[in-house]
Amino acid sequence: MNYGFRLFSHRSCNIGRCIKNAGLIQQSKRYYYVTSWDVSGDSSETEAKVGDRTIKISSGRLARFANGGAVVQIGETSVLVTAVSKTKPMQSGFMPLTVDYREKAAAAGRIPTNHLRREMGQTDNEILTSRLIDRCIRPLFPKGYSYDTQIICNILAVDGYNDPDVISINAASAAISLSDIPWNGPIAAVRVGRVDEEFILNPTREELKNSDLNMVVAGSKKSNVVMIEASAENMLQSDFLKGVRLGVRGCQPIIQAIENLAKNHGKEKRTMQTEMLPSEALQTKIKELANDRIYGVFSDDSHDKFSRDNALSLVRDEVVKEVAEVFPDEENYIITETFYALAKQIFRNLILDEDKRCDGRNLDELRNICCQVDMYKPLHGSAIFQRGQTQVLCTVTFDSIESALRTNSLSDTLDGVKEKNFMLHYEFPPYATNEIGRVKSGSRRELGHGNLAEKALKSVVPEDFPFTIRLTSEVLESNGSSSMASVCGGTLAMMDAGVPISNAVAGVAIGLMTNVNEESNEIEEYKILTDILGIEDFMGDMDFKLAGTKKGITALQADFKLPIPMKLIAEAVQQGTHAKSEIIKIMSDVISKPRSDRKANSPVTETLEVPIARRSHFVGPGGYNLKKLRAETGITITQLDETNFQVFAPSPVAMDEAKLKIEKLLVDDREPNLEFGGVYTATINEIRESGVMIKLYPTMTPSLLHVSQLDQRKVSHPSALGLEVGQEIHVKYFGRDPVSGRMRLSRKVLMAPASSVIKSLGKNRPPSSNAS
Repeated sequence: MNYGFRLFSHRSCNIGRCIKNAGLIQQSKRYYYVTSWDVSGDSSETEAKVGDRTIKISSGRLARFANGGAVVQIGETSVLVTAVSKTKPMQSGFMPLTVDYREKAAAAGRIPTNHLRREMGQTDNEILTSRLIDRCIRPLFPKGYSYDTQIICNILAVDGYNDPDVISINAASAAISLSDIPWNGPIAAVRVGRVDEEFILNPTREELKNSDLNMVVAGSKKSNVVMIEASAENMLQSDFLKGVRLGVRGCQPIIQAIENLAKNHGKEKRTMQTEMLPSEALQTKIKELANDRIYGVFSDDSHDKFSRDNALSLVRDEVVKEVAEVFPDEENYIITETFYALAKQIFRNLILDEDKRCDGRNLDELRNICCQVDMYKPLHGSAIFQRGQTQVLCTVTFDSIESALRTNSLSDTLDGVKEKNFMLHYEFPPYATNEIGRVKSGSRRELGHGNLAEKALKSVVPEDFPFTIRLTSEVLESNGSSSMASVCGGTLAMMDAGVPISNAVAGVAIGLMTNVNEESNEIEEYKILTDILGIEDFMGDMDFKLAGTKKGITALQADFKLPIPMKLIAEAVQQGTHAKSEIIKIMSDVISKPRSDRKANSPVTETLEVPIARRSHFVGPGGYNLKKLRAETGITITQLDETNFQVFAPSPVAMDEAKLKIEKLLVDDREPNLEFGGVYTATINEIRESGVMIKLYPTMTPSLLHVSQLDQRKVSHPSALGLEVGQEIHVKYFGRDPVSGRMRLSRKVLMAPASSVIKSLGKNRPPSSNAS
C-alpha cells in the first residue's frame, strides 16, 4: 500500500534516512515513499461509566517508547499521558517525581497569540494542574522509591465542554498502572459540581459556571481518599461531605477499568533495588544512645521552631560521632538516616501513645493568635495575622477595572478573555524560615498556596465591586499553615480597606498521625491534630487545609501520604470547622465588619455619560484625549457601553482635577440637536482625497462627507466638482453611526430633481428653524 507520503531530499532529510534504515520506505529518485507503517500496535481500549459521562481509556498505540502511556477521552477532549522512570535509584531523601502538564492551542484548533506564535513558558494554570496531578499520584509510590520519574501530559484535543485537568489525572493513573514502574495504584479522579442543589459528576464548562461547588476528588480502592481540591460558595459542612462521598463513589468504575486494562495489557512491575538497610546492631546502638535524648527534645514544650531544631541537631551530631567510633566502617549517611528514622518514630509515638504535642498543646488546641489592622496609613488596607510562629502581612490595593484582565491560554482560546476583579498574590521570601535563597515570585509553591487562599476568599468578594482588588500576602515568619494565615490576614485587610465582603473567612490546617498495619495496610490507630506546626506536617500523614465562614466552607485542599478512609475525612472537616469558628471570633475582636467608608487616600470612581454624538470628540483620534487625561491627572477612563464611561482616579484630588478637564472637553463639544432627514447648509473646511471635511455649525467638529456622497456621478476627487474651501453646500443628515458615532451625510441625494426642504444655517437662525 502506498500512502502517498513523501519525504523531501535524500541527503538533507534525517527523517528519511532513519525510516529508510528501518525498512519502511522505498527510494525513487529524490523522494522517499512510505509503503507500509503499522501504527496500530497491540492497542487496547476500555470504558467506564461515571454518572452520565463515558470515559474511554486506551493504550498501546501512541508513545510506545515510554515505560507507560495512556489516552483518556471524555466527550471529544483527549489527553495523552506518558510515564518514564530511570532504572538506577538516586541518593535522595524524597521521591524525585516531576509532573509536566502543558496546554496547546492546536488542541483547540487555534494558533498562540504571542509574538512567536508558539507555546512559551508554563502558565499559572498549567503549573497548578501539574501540582494537582502530582498530589494525586505521589502517595501511591512505594516507600523509599528514589528513581527519577517524569509524567508528561500532552493535550491532544479539547472540545470546549470538558476540562482536560481531571482527565489528565486518570490518564496518569492509567499510564503508571500499565508501565513497569512500581506503584500501589490505580487511583481515579472526578470533578463534582452542584447546580440547583443537585450534585453532578464531571460537569461541563457551562454547568460549572452555574455551580456553587468546584471539587476534584481523587480516590483509590476500598473507597479511600487520596486528594481533595475544592472551592465552594459558603457550602454547609453536611452538603460538602455529600459531595466528597459522591466523588469517591464516582472514582470506583474508573479504577476498575484501569485495573482490568493493566491486568490484560500492562507490563510486569520491575523489582526495586532495596536500600542499604542498617544492621540490627547499628539500630540498637543508636536507639540506646539517642532514644532518651530525642524524647527529651520533643517533650520539652519550651522549645520554639529553631531551638528545637538546634537541640535535635546537637543530639544528632553527638550520636553520629559516638556511633562512628563503634562502627567505623559504616557509611555516615546511613547513621544519619537511621537517627532521623528513630526521631520520627519517637515524635509520632508521643502523639499516638501519650497525646503529647511537642509544643505542649492539646490535640485540638489552636496556637496563640494575635492580629492588627491599619498597619500603614498610605495603604488602601493592611493587616498582620500572627498564629504561633507563623506571621503574614496582607495588603490591599485598588485599581481600575481595566486591571482586571488575566489571561489563560487555553481558556482564552475556548471562551475568550475573562475579567477578574479579585486576585491574591502569595509571597514566601527565604528569610521567613531563616534561609538564604534567590528572591523570586511565582514559584510552583507560591502559586499553589496563593491559588488556595484566593479560592477561599473569592466567594465573599462582591462581583460588582467598582475596583480591581489585588490582595498581597507576604509571609514574614513561617512555622506551618502560612496559606491559611493568608486567608485570615486577607479577610482582615479587606475589611480594613472597606471592601464589603459578605462574611469573614478563616482557615486552619488539620494534621493526622496514624499507625498502619504493614500486612493489611489498614489504619489501626490515628490521632487528628488541629492547627499543625511545620514539623507536625513533615512527620505526619496529612495536610488538610480548610477555610470558610462561620456558616460553611469556601475552600479545602487535602493532601495525604497514604489513602484515607471517608470516616477520617468527616472527622477532620468537623474538627476544622470548629477551629475556624474560634479563629473568626478572635478576628472579630479586632475588626468585626468592613469599614463603612474607604480610607481618605483610597481611589474613587464615577460613571460619566457621554452622548454618542460627542463620544468621538471625547475619546479623540486613537484615544488621544483619554491618554492625555491619564498622563496629566493619573486617571483611567474605561468605556462600559455605548454612552457610559467609568472614570477611575487614584485619589479624590486627582478626580477633582480630572473633572475640570473633562467638563471643559465636553463643553467645547457643544452642538445643536440635528433632525434625522433634515437638509442643512454646511461650510467646506478641508479638501481630501476621500472627500471634503464640512462643518454644520461653527462650534462643531468637522465631519467627513465622503466622495461617494458628493454627486450622482462617480467622482474620483472633490476638485472635479469645483469644490473649494469656504464654499457652502447643502447636505442631508441621516443620523450617526451606532459604532463610531460619526455623522452620516449625503449631498448626492439632494442632486435629484425633487428637492427637499432646505434647513438653512444662517447666523441669526435657531437650529430648529426651516428654510426653503
